Amino acid sequence: MINTQIALVRRELWEHRSIIVTPIVIGVIVAMMSVTGQVAVSAMDHAVDIALLGASNVGEHERAIALNVLLISISSLFVLAMWVLTVFYTLDALYAERKDKSILFWRSMPVTDAETVISKLLTAIVVIPIVSFAIIAVTHLVVLVISSVWVGIRGANAWHLVWQSAPLADNWLATLTFVLALPLWLSPFIGWFLLVSAYTRRSPLLIAFLPIIILPMLERSLLGTSAFAEAIFVRTGAIPLFGGRAGSDFFEKEENLRRLAQSGDSALSIIDLGGFLLSPGLWLGLLVCGLFTAAAVYVRRYRGES
Repeated sequence: MINTQIALVRRELWEHRSIIVTPIVIGVIVAMMSVTGQVAVSAMDHAVDIALLGASNVGEHERAIALNVLLISISSLFVLAMWVLTVFYTLDALYAERKDKSILFWRSMPVTDAETVISKLLTAIVVIPIVSFAIIAVTHLVVLVISSVWVGIRGANAWHLVWQSAPLADNWLATLTFVLALPLWLSPFIGWFLLVSAYTRRSPLLIAFLPIIILPMLERSLLGTSAFAEAIFVRTGAIPLFGGRAGSDFFEKEENLRRLAQSGDSALSIIDLGGFLLSPGLWLGLLVCGLFTAAAVYVRRYRGES
């Protein structure tokens, strides 16, 4: 079973190169922006020298906070891209194989429909976040190396200003926790997208999002309630990993400066992993995801190839 899933996940990476290419492209863009920005800043000689002198004289705690905010800001670009990539991947995962008739080939292999759908679910919930995190970590290192070279050229101590103060291990552990927790929290949507991908004959993006938009409006106009809207938008807007705060708070500069200062510059201390794992909303969401995934398996098994 495990070997089968590993082989199926490799198939997903082979067929959906965007899982790897997308974060790499973002990493290259971030690195280029870092080089461009530092070249542009170098034109302001006196201001740069004063800033470097000031950075050398402040405490390591303050430098760690500044570097943490920088690293989190870089991570935010990848997390946004990761979720967009997950949406498009799950909507295409079962739809594309029917569209290009490759489902006929895969059905000739000794692999069940359940194993195939589960491999796509695991790719969305585990593989895409891990790939994104790996490239986030590499991008952090590249940006810090570029910054070190620039600081050294300006005559400052790069080890003291950059590497000695950069809380890489703490930041990476916090980022890894977040990128793995986010798809778990949003798993009902991932399950729904897989079901739509297995069922729809055309326009999976439209078919997936129309009910999410229209049903809350109908509920409000016909019943005067907003339970469905709250189930959707509260889940997307708040996550127990941050004590009920919006997940975007993890990436807001002013919010992070305040919270990092209060927490002793540790990004990991911002995260409430226990509250997340004990949240009823997490387990209810995973149950809903399981039901949608089971429905996707059923549809794939009995639906025609077209």
